[in-house]
Amino acid sequence: MIRWALKRIPRPWLIRLSSVVRLIGPILFAGSRFTDPIDGRSYRKFLPYGYGGRIRENALSPGTNSLERHRLLYLYLQRYTNFFSAPQKLLHIAPEQCFHFRFKKQSNLTVLTADIESPLADMHFDLHEIPLESNQFDVIFCNHVLEHVQDDAQCLRELFRVMKPGGWGIFQVPWVPGIEKTDEDPSITDPAERERRFLQYDHVRLYGADYPERLAAAGFRVEVVELFNRLSASEVDRYRLPTDEPLYVCHKPV
Repeated sequence: MIRWALKRIPRPWLIRLSSVVRLIGPILFAGSRFTDPIDGRSYRKFLPYGYGGRIRENALSPGTNSLERHRLLYLYLQRYTNFFSAPQKLLHIAPEQCFHFRFKKQSNLTVLTADIESPLADMHFDLHEIPLESNQFDVIFCNHVLEHVQDDAQCLRELFRVMKPGGWGIFQVPWVPGIEKTDEDPSITDPAERERRFLQYDHVRLYGADYPERLAAAGFRVEVVELFNRLSASEVDRYRLPTDEPLYVCHKPV
């Protein structure tokens, strides 16, 4: 059923329907095998997730709809930043369901969410031209977005512009170890060919090890955090985390 839904139901409707999973999931899948650090609940199993032939077992948490990358990011924010305590203004591009309501409820955060179509977003706009004033946000999250946009360099310049000097952000992209140079070809429009070459039908590029250089070209100072090397093997297994995906923490110089 999940595989069928991912391929056939438009993203805005998937977002709406996922609220049902969050309600009944903790009951249906209650157990002790895996733990979601975002809500602290444990489950006998997580749900499968993925596109094409790349379905990952025990990937999606039934209670928060978090994936491996979300749980990795949450642990980083929780253990290595002041994100949950210091007063901060957050711009959250393409807000993930597992974070959206939690971040909105945090008393230390002033949150603005944005997307081109998501029903969760406060604003809807194209990332190539952000309709906001410069130097506004202490923190910006923009995860798994840049592989969809036509001109990622322009979008990164816009994110740099609206971030405050001294601010920071995390801009994750799909990660495949061993790819040295980003693969992109704007002439490819066939969904099947995009999926074959860029992993998903609506991706326009597949980033390689040169991704930090693209971030730096926009003006950011880039910190590559290999959080999986700081965690125990038992934590990586219990939380179902990626074992080789770095976090790209981008700082805007003062």
